[in-house]
Amino acid sequence: MLFLTRWFGVTASDADRNLANEQSVIAEIIQKSLLLQKNSADQQNRPLARGTHAKGVCAAAQFEVFDVTAGRDAEKAARLAKGIFAKPGVYPATVRFGNADPKINSDFKPDVRSLSFFVDLTRDDTAPSDFNVARQDFSLQNTTTLPINDSSAFLAIMKVLTAKNPAAGLLSLPFKDKLRVLRTLTLLQPQIRQKIKPYQQLRYGSNVPFRHGPADVVKFSATPLIGNPARPPQRTNPKGLQDELIRHLKEDGKMSGFDFAVQFLNPAKMTYWGEHHDANFWIENASLHWNEVEAPFHTIARLTLLRDSHLQPEAAEKIYFDVTGNSTPDSAPVGSINRARGPSEVASRNARAHAYVSQPRTSGTSRAPADPQRPAAEKI
Repeated sequence: MLFLTRWFGVTASDADRNLANEQSVIAEIIQKSLLLQKNSADQQNRPLARGTHAKGVCAAAQFEVFDVTAGRDAEKAARLAKGIFAKPGVYPATVRFGNADPKINSDFKPDVRSLSFFVDLTRDDTAPSDFNVARQDFSLQNTTTLPINDSSAFLAIMKVLTAKNPAAGLLSLPFKDKLRVLRTLTLLQPQIRQKIKPYQQLRYGSNVPFRHGPADVVKFSATPLIGNPARPPQRTNPKGLQDELIRHLKEDGKMSGFDFAVQFLNPAKMTYWGEHHDANFWIENASLHWNEVEAPFHTIARLTLLRDSHLQPEAAEKIYFDVTGNSTPDSAPVGSINRARGPSEVASRNARAHAYVSQPRTSGTSRAPADPQRPAAEKI
């Protein structure tokens, strides 16, 4: 079975991954990402927005790290207690719920939804030196995997998305890239056609893995608490999901929360088509599901929204998320998609910042000024 799936993009070893060519692939991904970002803005006759996840809504939250030793054996507790999860604490956070599409569409257009947030680690009783970073960023979607398997598949789908004629663009690809695109689109369909629910009632996952201390690799999840308040979003309102979240923050007495959990990579127990594989197999192939029966999640924190904390559009435009730049060596993203994502995010954010500086403001347009002190990266 693995022999067959290789033709559709799954890589079994570094020999399949052509790591020597990866930097040139990433350079082309950056070029195509910037083109997609520009095309999306031009087609909608609007200023440049994020390259993907263009439409979103931001709010304030708090991130409570639990005592990971409670009810756990010493070995498991020691594995969990890494980085910001090493001791209990409550930290300020900023969240952004969004839609994955690079265009600003109706909230009821089939799409993947996202939850991105950063945790401010500079409380009065801490210092950046305690964590080696002033904040840690997280990026999750209401899916368990990415349909795009790796940087090669990323480039192939970007070539199609940026082609003047997508069908002709697909036909122009080498045979193996055609298969990569078809596999990506096949995996994408059930993800974008999930039942549409309010942002605060969706479960989100990191899709891709991150380091958790010097020895472990994990994925993250954010599971909505039972009873998170929400009303059915109005389908006649193209901003239905956004407006429902804003209503929730203003009107509901109880604020929504999400249990935050980690899932340890466990190659000894995890299987793909009944077979075991090494750690790199699971790290490099972003489209493969980590079965929760074989690798369960462990809840270690809680993210809770704060009442009346909706950020106005201009303030929200200043928000960015950078899981690569705002991490430490022991919490860094790993895998092919993550290696491609970081540089693409830098390029996307720089393009948007330049557009804010160079494009004149027009009446009624909310546009945040560029902040030269911000690190040059954002979630695309």
